[in-house]
Amino acid sequence: MSAFLAVVGRDLRLALRQGSDAALVIAFFVLAVTMFPFGVGPELQLLSRIAAGIVWVTALLAALLSLDRLFQQDFEDGSLEAMALTPLPLAALVLAKCLAHWLTTGVPLVLVAPLLAALLHLDGAGYGPLMLGMALGTPSLSLVGAVGAALSLGARRAGVLLSLLVLPLYIPVLIFGVAAVDQAVAGLAIRPHLLILAAFLVAALPLAPWAASAALRPALE
Repeated sequence: MSAFLAVVGRDLRLALRQGSDAALVIAFFVLAVTMFPFGVGPELQLLSRIAAGIVWVTALLAALLSLDRLFQQDFEDGSLEAMALTPLPLAALVLAKCLAHWLTTGVPLVLVAPLLAALLHLDGAGYGPLMLGMALGTPSLSLVGAVGAALSLGARRAGVLLSLLVLPLYIPVLIFGVAAVDQAVAGLAIRPHLLILAAFLVAALPLAPWAASAALRPALE
């Protein structure tokens, strides 16, 4: 556990010291959402109806921006190979890096999302489900994204390959995250959709680090 927390603390310190990745994610999230009223028009009913979808889609794309840095920098400077030689299992190392990635990108997205939803005039009943859904969904984005980042490690045009690998796997999170907000606005039950998001996260917690660690081993040999 101490080695696991040490990896998390190291990645958090590096992210805070550099600051550019987290700032880029939030800046993209804000700019992308604010562009939609210019594209679809200022009609409040239309913006309110599609607000949840806009926020979720832009959050997925924003989270995708920093995934290629999840292993790449450590791979290039040899830190990843050195950490792989420690007693900490490689799957636990991946999980620690995913946790640090979520804390520096996913948590800011969850906190900023209600403000951007207000800009799009989301119905008041949708704010709670939006934050709950994103709190359950964004960790899954980091975990699933780690598999894509590991598979594309060292590849040419890794960013394009990463997008092609990861975006189809993000679709279930998008569907049920948006559906939870829509159900709340319509006055219907949101519990089934949140439970599915929770189940997706529970499944990703053991499977994604294992798959990512298996993809990393050839690159480290």
